Amino acid sequence: MSEDFNMSMRKFLKQVGVTSQQAIEEALRNAGDTTGKQFEAKMVLTINDLEMEHVVTGTIAGQS
Repeated sequence: MSEDFNMSMRKFLKQVGVTSQQAIEEALRNAGDTTGKQFEAKMVLTINDLEMEHVVTGTIAGQS
């Protein structure tokens, strides 16, 4: 893979990570007391031109 490809992918994934974390933190703040709660999460990445869909699931612990 080319250096341009690697750099563009890393930039995109960094943006996804940073903005996703901010969105989750804001949602937890707005939810009030989430102590001891677990939240099932799902992230879906699609690239329409490649007919690709990638799903990642996991659990996020509430704030203590």
